[in-house]
Amino acid sequence: MHFVTWLLITLVSVLPATAAGPIVLKASRMFDGASDHLASPGLVVIVAGKIQGVGAGAAVPEGAEVIDLGDATLLPGLIDAHTHLSHQSSDDWKQDRLDSLRKTIPEQALDATEYARKTLMAGFTTVRDVGSADYIDVGLRNAIRDGKIVGPRMLIAVHAIGATGGHCDDGGFRHGLFGKESGPEDGVANGADAVRAAVRLDVKYGADVIKTCATGGVLSLTDDVDTPQMTQAELDALVDEAHALRRKTAAHAHGATGAKRAIRAGIDSIEHGTFLDDEALDMMKARGTVWNPTLAASWWLGQQLENGHYMPPEIAAKTRAAIASIQATFQKGLAKGIKIGFGTDAGVYPHGLNAVEFTLMVKFGMKPIDALKTATSVDADLLGIANRLGTLEAGKIADVVAVPGDPTADIHQTEKVLFVMKDGVIYRNDRATAVVAR
Repeated sequence: MHFVTWLLITLVSVLPATAAGPIVLKASRMFDGASDHLASPGLVVIVAGKIQGVGAGAAVPEGAEVIDLGDATLLPGLIDAHTHLSHQSSDDWKQDRLDSLRKTIPEQALDATEYARKTLMAGFTTVRDVGSADYIDVGLRNAIRDGKIVGPRMLIAVHAIGATGGHCDDGGFRHGLFGKESGPEDGVANGADAVRAAVRLDVKYGADVIKTCATGGVLSLTDDVDTPQMTQAELDALVDEAHALRRKTAAHAHGATGAKRAIRAGIDSIEHGTFLDDEALDMMKARGTVWNPTLAASWWLGQQLENGHYMPPEIAAKTRAAIASIQATFQKGLAKGIKIGFGTDAGVYPHGLNAVEFTLMVKFGMKPIDALKTATSVDADLLGIANRLGTLEAGKIADVVAVPGDPTADIHQTEKVLFVMKDGVIYRNDRATAVVAR
């Protein structure tokens, strides 16, 4: 038997099975994804992968499997709107760079299946993956969708689109090493027409969302972190073409100038936003632009610096500048009432730690209940999936997770997920107790 065929058969054989009949989830509390408070007790009725009823008044079908999670809080399946499931950084920068050059694409894809599994087990049942290479994200999304591997539901960007020499270009190597300069097939485009073509190429090969790099980045070697990298005309073309093709858009933007160009163009979300100024924040407030501050990324990079792990000097300097700015920027945006979503830049830190973003949001001044909304109803609206996900409501897809205790009293509880259901299928239950309703 061919190895790949054997591997797929093995993976399918270990996947969880959908329950034959109705399931009733019970817990001490429940957050529906949109309310300003928890409900008690928590109860969700699931039939055929959909939520049939919610709350103490919901009818419990005869013969349903009742799973009582005890002192816990039921939540909608969590959403992370900024992930990179096709790779993962470690505390060894040089080894990571070497691995990226030496590992075959199939090996990288197999690594990605483990990153996806860890993400789902952490309670994140949906992710927006905003930049990959070699179509690994396409294969990963499709394999999860078709039930071949375990992972979160994925919306993908294929290539992130950026300018030559910018954050979306693979710089830092000697000229000619890879035989050619990066081009549209790699997401690198210059000029409005070329950017339109890059959008079309991404959509052709399966993009659900269009991602661009409007400014420099922290982890890239050939740019300043806050400089604009796309012209107004290029960003106008990108957003116009994406929206015409019914795709939402996201802009990596640390610096204010590049962010304002993206906001004027009608971008749906700003990613990072480390050095946003008052004008940029006011523009976002006026237009309803969502901000994913990716606090977990700077937190993790800060840990690497504190622990003395090597980074190239230019990256270390940009990391320190980002860390020095992000808390004040977040607090300013929070005070202005900016619509804040949940995006973590997973892959910059080890996959599965996504919930630390909640902790950082609360540490910087956000109310716990509002932090929970960012990864549920706010992100569902941003991703265009609010009609089927993001809240616990009758008729929606049965994505449900549970955490111990009360996360509004201790936000760290979100880092201790004990139950995960996606599409009505149970993937994790650390309190495996069930009875049949009669």
